[in-house]
Amino acid sequence: MDNAITSSFAFEGGVSNNLLVMGRTVIFMMKLRWQPKKNLYIFIDEGGDMVFSEKGTRYFTLTALTKTRQFTTHQTLTELKYDLWEKNIDFEYFHATEDTQATRNEVFNVISKNINQFTVDSVIVEKRKTQPSLQKSSNFYKKIFEILLNYILERHKGKFQNVYVITDTIPINKHRKNIEKAIKGFFKPWQNINKATTYKIFHYSSKSDINLQITDYFNWAIFRKWERCDHRSYDLIKRAIFSEFDVFEIGEEFFY
Repeated sequence: MDNAITSSFAFEGGVSNNLLVMGRTVIFMMKLRWQPKKNLYIFIDEGGDMVFSEKGTRYFTLTALTKTRQFTTHQTLTELKYDLWEKNIDFEYFHATEDTQATRNEVFNVISKNINQFTVDSVIVEKRKTQPSLQKSSNFYKKIFEILLNYILERHKGKFQNVYVITDTIPINKHRKNIEKAIKGFFKPWQNINKATTYKIFHYSSKSDINLQITDYFNWAIFRKWERCDHRSYDLIKRAIFSEFDVFEIGEEFFY
């Protein structure tokens, strides 16, 4: 038997290796240290309004689409937009509330064909069960963002180095500031516990990003199910829903 030569050396990423050479045979004996994936993206959209009276919507929904790259449906939806333009359908970007039913059918068809690429979590609030102290915009957003983000991030704890949270910009300045405050307020103590993971928060118009438009479609379908008992679109996307949490499911007291 040929003499064996053993050599130890280090690789980037904390990998400990032994190279064993026996004649012409080279055997790598490697003890790998598990490394987290790099980036987690959380896209968030809301449905309903902040009017806590009979004049407002019955429900409020906050929905998150959680993804990692690659974002493979982008090209398909971009091509779909061009196809619709060539059919003289005039629109700037996909927005479920404003799109025609024909356009919605096409978008939901793309989503349903790629359903395994999406993970969706949604928080549902029956607004008339919301206590008066929580009806204030700042308190309301703080609580529901805390519920949604905590559930998602606990599920992915330690798995990613960076977390990116992207929300659609809210036209009402007061609510927009409360959303920004709610998200930052959640992440400040979270960062103290999860020191190895960094986070960034972006607030962009949904027209700027395909994933925000996809999130809008998911949220629209979920909101329609709760607000109008309309399951048509919901049934097309429900396989992507990881959680759908009715905050006041067991509550029986109405405040208006």
